[in-house]
Amino acid sequence: MRGLTLQVDNALLYQQTRHIAERFQRALLPDLPQVDHLQITSRYTPAQAIAQVGGDWYDAFVLPQGDTVLVIGDVTGHDLQAAVAMSALRNMLRGIAVDRQEPPGEVLRRLDAASHTLQSQATATCTYGLVKGPGERGAWVLHHSSAGHLPPLLTTAAGDTRYLETGAGLLIGMDAEHRRPTAIDELPAHSTVLLFTDGLIEHRGESLDHGLTRLRQHAAALAREPLDVFCDELLRGLGADSTDDIALLALRPTPPAGT
Repeated sequence: MRGLTLQVDNALLYQQTRHIAERFQRALLPDLPQVDHLQITSRYTPAQAIAQVGGDWYDAFVLPQGDTVLVIGDVTGHDLQAAVAMSALRNMLRGIAVDRQEPPGEVLRRLDAASHTLQSQATATCTYGLVKGPGERGAWVLHHSSAGHLPPLLTTAAGDTRYLETGAGLLIGMDAEHRRPTAIDELPAHSTVLLFTDGLIEHRGESLDHGLTRLRQHAAALAREPLDVFCDELLRGLGADSTDDIALLALRPTPPAGT
């Protein structure tokens, strides 16, 4: 009887931990900024397993100089501690980004240095992007850097897709002195840039390349759909069987008609 009581108590504790962590994560999800001629949307779905509450997060905000920031990341681990570490990294990144307003590679370098001092046991992946524009030709440009995170996916309105793989570097927490590059890619009108965490593409017994290819195929088929439909259908088509958290952040330049 005592053993049964312990099992029940443990089950209740797991449920309570998951509930607290999920509420904590959702409380940190930002209100997305409203930017002229840029559509921005996001999705977050928690892991289905009780023990699989973790550190996925996304963020988007506008810097004082007018650039739009896009961030997505994933702290190593699947528990309340990972969610707490995620909160600390998110807030450090926000402060660094607003204070310094530097290229993404330099912002991530500073985040890594701060993390080594304040969150020395935490490792995380992160992609930090700055959307600048429109330029003289009316084009928007994405400046981006990745700390071990999956590359953003760019899908044009015609359905052409490619991963933005330049600007890649080590995970946060691995080497505070690591020099981080910044890559620059143009965002064509009505294209969609998608930042995502690994829960969207990873499935047990399947290679990462297979999951990335499947995402490209789904995104190409959805290229002309409204941005909300684009994200909803990706989750429905790819994330239904996921056992991990999933976070998505998508942006689409929508210039005025005739430009």
